[in-house]
Amino acid sequence: MVDAAQHLLAEQRYVAFVDVLARLGWVHPVNLEDWRKGRIDSLDELLPVDADRLIQACEYLVTWANELGLQPKEVEYRAASRNRPYLRFFAGTTVQNERVLRTHWFSADSESAEREQIIEREGKAPDLVVVIPRRQWACEICGESGEFLIMEDGGPSCLDCADLGHLVFLPAGDAALTRRAKKASGLWAVVVRWSPARKRYERQGILVEESAREQAEQLCLDDADVRERRRERDCERRERGDEVFQAELAAEILRLFPGCPPERSESIARYASRRGSGRIGRSAAGQALDERAVTLAVVASARHIDTDYDALLMRGVERADARGRVARDIDRLLEQWRSGG
Repeated sequence: MVDAAQHLLAEQRYVAFVDVLARLGWVHPVNLEDWRKGRIDSLDELLPVDADRLIQACEYLVTWANELGLQPKEVEYRAASRNRPYLRFFAGTTVQNERVLRTHWFSADSESAEREQIIEREGKAPDLVVVIPRRQWACEICGESGEFLIMEDGGPSCLDCADLGHLVFLPAGDAALTRRAKKASGLWAVVVRWSPARKRYERQGILVEESAREQAEQLCLDDADVRERRRERDCERRERGDEVFQAELAAEILRLFPGCPPERSESIARYASRRGSGRIGRSAAGQALDERAVTLAVVASARHIDTDYDALLMRGVERADARGRVARDIDRLLEQWRSGG
């Protein structure tokens, strides 16, 4: 118990009882998520130990935290169900015990703002999640089906039975529209769909009140020109930054390889630093003009332009074999450029 708490304190500067339970392996993260979503009446239903041992573990945690002078702050755990009820840790426990279990223990040197931010984040109920089903289904309350379902009390419900039928779907794709619609909507839910290829639920959009969607759409129309100009300025700023970096990279290439033709160093710099390319010039080492990264950019250019490497690949030669065949040619060229010849 103490070891688990100490590791958590070192990692995140606070300790919560539920985190200790997960670190001890007493509760699986998937089951913990079901509890956070309100699908489990109380956390002790998921645990392999009895209530007495859990209370004892909690007492150990409190004693350890007090000995270290940690700062206690109570967090409100709420479920991700329609009415956002408080989550219960143990069935039949006292209010005082529940308060202790909800307590987070913070490092004494943590900032007040940091503590408040964590308390707000941890106490925030997870988003309501609505699913676009892939198969036929029936609402467990009314027996009807529909385009969306929400899991409540372990079974699927249609939006009307879940009191969400008045919400309208806003597809993902426009970040400003989504942000404004969420802000204006008194009730909203995330819409997801299962991806068989990726084996996970993927976000498709949100459900919001119709008036909120209309308000958000009007706001986006009103400032469409402003946002477009901002995008253009951001693009210009990025392009200017790219030009500056390309010049710096070309200069560093010439410093390391003074015999490299200037126009060639500029070409290498443009190619290696092209935005979105994933090439060495976009890496952290490349942006820092690390000598090894700069050399790799020059090697890549020499391999494709100054050797028959590409032709070897076209003839079906394996990449590793092709690189081995041209390695000496590259070494000779780089030595010539290094010597200034």
